Amino acid sequence: MHPKQILAIAAVGILAVAAAHAQKPAPTLVPEISGLPPAARAAAASIDPEKIRAHVRFLSLDLLEGRGPGKRGAELAAEYIATQFALAGVEPAGDNGTYFQKVPLMAVHTIEDKTRFSFVPAKGQPVDLAYGTQIVSKDQTGAPITDLDAPIVFVGYGIHAPEYNWDDYAGVDVKGKIALIIVNEPPSNDDKFFKGKALTYYGRWTYKYEEAARRGAVGVLIVHRTDLASYGWEVVRNSQAIEKSYLQGDPDARLQAAAWIQHDVAQNLLTMSGLGDLDQAIERAGKPGAFHAVELPIRLKGHIESRVRRYDSTNVIGRISGTSTAEQAVIYSAHYDHLGIDPDAKGDGIYNGAADNGTGCGILLEMARAFAQSSVRPPHAVYFASVTAEEQGLLGSQYLGMHPPVPASQLALDLNYDMVLPIGIPRSVNLGGAERVDFWPTVQTVAKAFDLEILPDPNPMAGSYYRSDHFSLARVGIPAFSLDQGDLFEGHDEAWGIAQGKDYVAHHYHQPSDEYRADWDFRGNAKLARVGFVLGWLASDQSKSVQWLAGDEFETARKASYKK
Repeated sequence: MHPKQILAIAAVGILAVAAAHAQKPAPTLVPEISGLPPAARAAAASIDPEKIRAHVRFLSLDLLEGRGPGKRGAELAAEYIATQFALAGVEPAGDNGTYFQKVPLMAVHTIEDKTRFSFVPAKGQPVDLAYGTQIVSKDQTGAPITDLDAPIVFVGYGIHAPEYNWDDYAGVDVKGKIALIIVNEPPSNDDKFFKGKALTYYGRWTYKYEEAARRGAVGVLIVHRTDLASYGWEVVRNSQAIEKSYLQGDPDARLQAAAWIQHDVAQNLLTMSGLGDLDQAIERAGKPGAFHAVELPIRLKGHIESRVRRYDSTNVIGRISGTSTAEQAVIYSAHYDHLGIDPDAKGDGIYNGAADNGTGCGILLEMARAFAQSSVRPPHAVYFASVTAEEQGLLGSQYLGMHPPVPASQLALDLNYDMVLPIGIPRSVNLGGAERVDFWPTVQTVAKAFDLEILPDPNPMAGSYYRSDHFSLARVGIPAFSLDQGDLFEGHDEAWGIAQGKDYVAHHYHQPSDEYRADWDFRGNAKLARVGFVLGWLASDQSKSVQWLAGDEFETARKASYKK
């Protein structure tokens, strides 16, 4: 056959294949949804999983040294994110016309062999406490040396919740004293009383420190009991053995002793005070009207020595202007920090944080590009905040909540992304907290349109809503929740998805092995990014701003934000 004939036949074949592909409809990446303009739908559909991959790959390189806040690697990550914002056409929304919002931090490390605590009774000999095995503590004030000698007041769960007619501090003054507090919150099966089995923020140990500090206490002793805490003493011990950061000048972090004690240590304290069995006291403390705070005839004496490091890190914030100047902006968030480098590790000591939270950053950056390059502007301004120091206790987002780019009352919604495993296309989602806002019907509609089943919180007693950056925005009144995939993926049964999640937690979560993998499938990351794009657009386009449902614990903060 003549070469020209071969080329002609090949050309016909190529044209036939091309025609077949042209006739085959493209997959619907973004469904038609009421209220979503065609141009916005096209912009959401442009979100590219391979662009997300590229961001994750770079952010998790060894070059970035685990992105520890205040360290060189984190500065490189922040500069990379800002550069990507600029390349996409996203406006700076940080300090002084830059993309950067400075976050002043203070790291405290307790020097264990120089720190001592003891119970001192009104009569009798002091009882020394073994640091690490019986008590752990941090001095939130940042003082290198603190000597403490103060009376102890038992305040039950240490909760003041007017909406539940509950006040553990009634009748006592803890100013200048030590508050002895039970971990968790009053048990309940009633959804109208501490939300039933679901943990509220009142049960989190962070709330207990904050409330005691607001009342002038100089220290807190949280009583650990494994079944109530849902984790063993070793978890507490290990978390306190390392450096802990705080926001400089945080008015709710000023305890000289932010401490935990073992259950048997607390039992000994009650025995010394003549108050009997600790577990019975815990049971009484959880029943309305059955418990009353009491000052013990015991003092806590302590000598605390700390290594203190003050440093700055940065949030990276960008903005897309909207067609209206009305006060109904949307903000997207994802933390970029991770755990840095373990200098004592044998072998690989770099905590690359590819999934946690390179994925959230990749999603955020690709969504920002899609918004910026859309042929139509969103109805109102859209902000993108990649925050620091999440692994230190949501500190970057806490600072963002305290210093938002516009007043909190002008932010209609925060959508957060944190650790979205790139393992395929999800058929289900976890949207814990979305049901708490009046935007919930729209969330349900969008999820259904994207063929996503909304799953209930698999472990409501763990209080996961209060452990990611959206919470920092919620506590200042901004309706907020995270978007995460569930356990059901295309081509697999639910058991496969559950196994993937368990394997990641067991072998990679907060370990140096959380590294980028070339075989990761980022189509699921892109799908959740498109869902978030649509939700943000629709929230911005509502006739009124998103609100918490009546009676929600953040409703008061939302109403207060309108008065500022």
